[in-house]
Amino acid sequence: MPNQDETLLLLHINEAIATIRDKDLLFKIVTTKLRLIFPFDLIGINVFDAELKNKRLFLRDYYGEEDLLPALPGHPNAFSPIAGSPIEQLVAAPHVHQITLLEYMGDYPDYEPFTRMKRLDIMHVTAVPLSTGGRLTGFLILASRRNPNLSSNDERLLEKIGSLIAVAVANTLAFEEVARREQERTLQLHITNALLSIKQREPLLRAVAEALSQVVPFEYFGIRVQRAGQGQAFQAFAEFWRTGAEAPLEALGPDRDQDESLRNEAGIYQQSTELLQVAAIYSGPEFRALAVRYPRLRYVYEHYHTRALLVAPIWQRPDGAAVLTLSAAHPDAFRPEDLATVQGLTPQIALALENLFAFEQIEELKALVEQERTYLVDEINTSVRFGADSGTFVGSGPALQQVQLRISQVAPTDTTVLISGETGTGKELVARELHNVSPRHARALIKPNCAALPAQLIESELFGHEKGAFTGAVERRVGKFELANGGSIFLDEIGELPLDLQAKLLRVLQEREFERVGGTKVLHSDARVIAATNRVLADEVAAGRFRADLYYRLNVFPIELAPLRERREDIEPLLRHFVQRLSKRLGKPPRQVRPADLAALQAYAWPGNIRELEHVLEQAIIVSQGPFLEFGGFAAAPLAAGGTAAISVLGNVPLKTLKEQARDHIMAALTRTGGRVSGAQGAALLLDINPKTLEARMKKLGIRRTVGVEAP
Repeated sequence: MPNQDETLLLLHINEAIATIRDKDLLFKIVTTKLRLIFPFDLIGINVFDAELKNKRLFLRDYYGEEDLLPALPGHPNAFSPIAGSPIEQLVAAPHVHQITLLEYMGDYPDYEPFTRMKRLDIMHVTAVPLSTGGRLTGFLILASRRNPNLSSNDERLLEKIGSLIAVAVANTLAFEEVARREQERTLQLHITNALLSIKQREPLLRAVAEALSQVVPFEYFGIRVQRAGQGQAFQAFAEFWRTGAEAPLEALGPDRDQDESLRNEAGIYQQSTELLQVAAIYSGPEFRALAVRYPRLRYVYEHYHTRALLVAPIWQRPDGAAVLTLSAAHPDAFRPEDLATVQGLTPQIALALENLFAFEQIEELKALVEQERTYLVDEINTSVRFGADSGTFVGSGPALQQVQLRISQVAPTDTTVLISGETGTGKELVARELHNVSPRHARALIKPNCAALPAQLIESELFGHEKGAFTGAVERRVGKFELANGGSIFLDEIGELPLDLQAKLLRVLQEREFERVGGTKVLHSDARVIAATNRVLADEVAAGRFRADLYYRLNVFPIELAPLRERREDIEPLLRHFVQRLSKRLGKPPRQVRPADLAALQAYAWPGNIRELEHVLEQAIIVSQGPFLEFGGFAAAPLAAGGTAAISVLGNVPLKTLKEQARDHIMAALTRTGGRVSGAQGAALLLDINPKTLEARMKKLGIRRTVGVEAP
């Protein structure tokens, strides 16, 4: 080769090294220039560690028509031992070597790269040492199908080129180290931002996993946290393929392992104490030996083809432990630098987890406070159906006086109270008054309605549920008994409670303890129980629809409310109270009631009791225009014409039974609403009862949906 061409080649390579910082572009230019002078089919650069113990492939390119040498699996920067490979002979004599594969394959018959090169008929290899500052840093390998027959001048030129390439490799490695450190700083910032902004478990773990994947290649990511004394442990996995696509993150509890048998195999959780307390990388034969010993590692070895595991403890302390693990299928996937990178990030990950737990605890407390606030606001805004705005009852009849006496007697105690009476007699008002004058008045009165929910949800409503306890249980929910701790709980329409839940309620009354649905922790509630029913529970017990033991536990102090037809002396003060209050609320002027209309109202049987009276008055206030309230159409009796129809009916015809009156009243409501039961224009709203309760009573009273009263 002429010296001029040699000098020109060296200048081109030196200029490329000095001006180009992109690794791929730099070595593409260098190898292209080099191939113009030294034809070859395969080029590779191996770099060594400082102790000349390990090597890794820095660059490889094949110049055939088809790339039959796929990229080596595993970490792109994975080191492998020099000892036991053909490179050990090159390191022993660091000069330009011209060899044939046949010379080396006798000593290294199982060396896979040589086997693949032989299949491609690439039999000639030129090895050029790479040195900087007098220190061997690697080898440049040129392989070809034809014998290059290099002269001594060619070998000297290759040594000079090797020195330049060694500088390029050293510069590239330095740039990569700077870039790696910059990535680490970026990752630290990313995790810091995540822990400051993300307050949910799954998004936080995903953010950490995705950030780590930018600097440490892995296939599975996991964090396991065990918190002593709180019964909390979770493990999360995210799968990151080399393509960059990831499988969904799955949060796993300690009892939701991939294999049922693993939970019962002795020693499985010893891994946490024996292996996961120390930062380490387990790979190759070492990982295989551990997989034989530990069931969990054997499982991932066999089912996920895991061959390398990186372990980085996040914390180890008396109240629990946390550890981060990365795993991969290639035994050389992780380097010591990767472990150092992950360890450098564990303080931030620890802070992120602590913040996560704090956020979750705050959210639980906020939910509890919000639920109690909702009940308190409801207490303030609930209209008092037959009492004055101050909470005192309206009326002075003997029946009402007896109720007030019973309230004053039992309110200072924690005794369970059973309030009975027909619909609309004011059972909820009595319960509220009981609570307000009791020592528990500073806490909320919680009011679940046993008839307002489907049977399958009543248990969750009363006792709460854990996340995942059933379909739709996306988060933990505090039950009404837990919320009522220290206050009172009003179980309205207790007679509607299913038999299976009656036993659980009996346990709360007897032991004051319960569990959430899907939970195992025993909770306690110091709630004063006030129950109410419009049924005759003694009859329900006789019919087998209500437990006798629960009935006797509830009926410790009964308070019975008389129907309005037995308190006719209270109708006039109730009427004047409602007219004044409703007129103000509806923005209407107060109107007088004709004496005849008052007499008719007092004569009416009021199957809907005080609630029905209020609704009749509200309708009259809305439609009236003159100085008097107009009651046209009330109970199908022309009260506005003088009221004689209602009075004569009541005076000359035998009184109907209560059941008949209730049936007539429901039929009248259905007639007014065109047969609609529920909704804004339904009979249930008109009668102020739950639609399901109305449907049940219709069925009990034999009211069928006909064409005339068909509910849409």
